[in-house]
Amino acid sequence: MNCKESNTLHSLASAQVRTLSVVVFVALLTLTSLSMAQSGTLTLFGDVKVDDRKAEGHKPQTFDIILYTLGGYVVGRQKVSNNGRYRFLGIRNAEYDLVVEVEGVEAARMRLNVGGVPGSDFRQDIELEWISTPGARESARKQTISAADVYQRAAANQSLFEKAQGAVDKKKYEQAVTFFRQILDNDAQDFQAWTELGTAYLLQGNDNEAEKAYLRAIEVRPGFVLPLINLGRLRSEKNKFQEAIGPLTQAVELQPTSAEANYLLGEAYLQSKKGSKAVGYLNEAAKLGKAEAHLRLATLYNAAGLKDRAATEYEEFLKKQPAYPDRKKLEEYISANKKKIN
Repeated sequence: MNCKESNTLHSLASAQVRTLSVVVFVALLTLTSLSMAQSGTLTLFGDVKVDDRKAEGHKPQTFDIILYTLGGYVVGRQKVSNNGRYRFLGIRNAEYDLVVEVEGVEAARMRLNVGGVPGSDFRQDIELEWISTPGARESARKQTISAADVYQRAAANQSLFEKAQGAVDKKKYEQAVTFFRQILDNDAQDFQAWTELGTAYLLQGNDNEAEKAYLRAIEVRPGFVLPLINLGRLRSEKNKFQEAIGPLTQAVELQPTSAEANYLLGEAYLQSKKGSKAVGYLNEAAKLGKAEAHLRLATLYNAAGLKDRAATEYEEFLKKQPAYPDRKKLEEYISANKKKIN
């Protein structure tokens, strides 16, 4: 007998798409978990539906669905068309971030707790409403993703690149490393391949080689943000926070609207005992939608005795993460420390 539990989470996410036209995505993320008694590994899957009736101009035909660990590493990625279905196989019981990207721009992100007995399926449907936004085009011109971020590789290398990504999705990291190495033997200027090689090494647990690959990607293309963020995150996870500040600062300078880069830089400053510098970046990350930034700010304010401000940050966090497991504790803190307005 199938056991189905449904829980709907409505969230708004907007992104400026830097292409022929600019649109804003309002993400309505419908969460449904579905457990099925069947053999095999745990599978995360879902349908992607886009309502573009209010959109004008250029309309993307495909969407990148990316699954991240809470540490920020890519578990898998798939390109899905409207009304298509994504599927990640061999997923462990854990919390993940599920991200929707449109033409290189993050349009929606949500936290989900994937769980079930071996052989279960976990379903996460995604619905996107696409609408035009006046004035967005001019703003996008100021924050355009450089065309240099798109690497045109030879057909043979492109085939290897797709095989490598497929190997990563199947957790065949050694095979992925081999494919990426073959690409780079043919073309050492492929900064995307260097970046993906770093991530493949990282998933293997080979941190040293991962760092070397990220540094090589940065050397080849200093303006490419992804390896800067990945390098900063890697160093932070190894408690090398001071060393993480450099690449993360570059990432924020290149892409000031990146919530992840701002958050990681704020955290690096915080762990380096430079709280005054951390606050600005954490505030920016919070404004850009990074819920965890509110928690870190609350910790800072509480330590400084600014409990009312800490309570405000907890309130903002709960607005973005209403299903937070320790919600009751935060509500008790808010009730005890939030100043009453007469």
